Amino acid sequence: MINLQNKSPRLLVIGDLMIDQYLWGSCERISPEAPVQVINVERESTVLGGAGNVVNNLKKLGAQVDVISVVGNCEISNKLRTLLSDIEVDSKYLITQKNRASSKKCRIIASQQQVIRYDRESTEEINLESQNTIIEIFKKIVKDYAVILLSDYGKGVLTNQLTQSLINIAKKYNKKVLIDPKGIDYLKYKGAYSLTPNKKEASEATKINIVDDASLTDAIVELKSICDLDVSLITLSEHGVAMYDDEFRIHPTIAKEVFDVTGAGDTILASIGFAIACGFNIDEAVEFSNLAAGVVVGKIGSATASLNEIIEYESSINKSTSEKHIKSIDEITPLIKELKARDKKIVFTNGCFDLLHAGHISFLETAKSFGDVLILGLNSDRSITTLKGKERPINIQADRAYILAALEVVDYVVIFDEDTPYELIKAIKPHTLVKGGDYKGKEVVGQDIADELKLVEFIDGKSSTQTIEKIKQYN
Repeated sequence: MINLQNKSPRLLVIGDLMIDQYLWGSCERISPEAPVQVINVERESTVLGGAGNVVNNLKKLGAQVDVISVVGNCEISNKLRTLLSDIEVDSKYLITQKNRASSKKCRIIASQQQVIRYDRESTEEINLESQNTIIEIFKKIVKDYAVILLSDYGKGVLTNQLTQSLINIAKKYNKKVLIDPKGIDYLKYKGAYSLTPNKKEASEATKINIVDDASLTDAIVELKSICDLDVSLITLSEHGVAMYDDEFRIHPTIAKEVFDVTGAGDTILASIGFAIACGFNIDEAVEFSNLAAGVVVGKIGSATASLNEIIEYESSINKSTSEKHIKSIDEITPLIKELKARDKKIVFTNGCFDLLHAGHISFLETAKSFGDVLILGLNSDRSITTLKGKERPINIQADRAYILAALEVVDYVVIFDEDTPYELIKAIKPHTLVKGGDYKGKEVVGQDIADELKLVEFIDGKSSTQTIEKIKQYN
């Protein structure tokens, strides 16, 4: 995957903000009043939807984000401001329009399946005063952003006149405008850098029934022509993203599990915009968005994908190199925080692992069985020399780390240079600390930090020292 870690570009999102509410429960009976399910609501969650989900996705990726939108003078609008504040996004560019109801969609989920959805919103176009206010704000701030994203949900914010004005202003400053479109009149998006319609939307906009590669090519070329785009894109759900600039190509994706496609379009828009804002080309950006989309469709509801989740996902489909699993202590600390937030049980062990053998593998497999994520603290060359003498290690730390990181059972390797891994354990705060059975009855470094200590017996006759002595016999 292209390296997007530690990047923090500044992007501007303009579009229809909304709230997505989820009522989660179970169903065990049918109502006696009508032939409908009775849902026992066990919990509820409220998240940003629409353009807000684009904002949320960008924040998860590490971007600096501002948002321009029009909201009503209502309780939902107040909640929108609170949700933006919760993710450290300023609501200073939200324009209040009287007699307008901000959008709220409520979904009832039973046994991981959406049962019903009901909406409350205004869908008429925002008034001319609100449009002019947006234009004046945009003129003042457009130069401050790397990329502009328009998230059109057809709720009235991105009118034809406003959308064209925003595109024309952005072009004067050489700013790329990427748009997630709505409706069938795509002339309102003319002059944008790119659009991200799905296959159904592209078919309706071009009046070309997309049934095979030939009709897909016709539609994507037509979109580029009628909208005067730099790059024409059509998202193909689990099949990836088709694109056309000077030539037609498809970037395939792999979604291991698809639970809910809600918000996947938001993730694609956000991730493509983020990658381009970081200076990567459109092909690299689309490849990155495919990985991000693969993460979110495996979740329920309007979801986001962090960089660490994307890296983990890429690794799980065998598209990442071993070096991606080698982390510094500064890199592993925020990653562990995120993994714990996702209720992952962290297991830690450490050692020299100089000459890898079957005993090591058995030990690591057992260690991994105690949790979800196995972090391996690896002694540096200096610390091994201190522990075992000047003839050790046999293999340098870079080689040892790379080999261990290639093992399916090891999630991350962190090299430490101290004589003990105490500082590393203190930074990770693992749920489970694993050491060899030879530590039975002894004090184990870090056991005061971990929730529990597990001792694993070694396989008799398997050790790096014995292997080295056997090699010496042949010299």
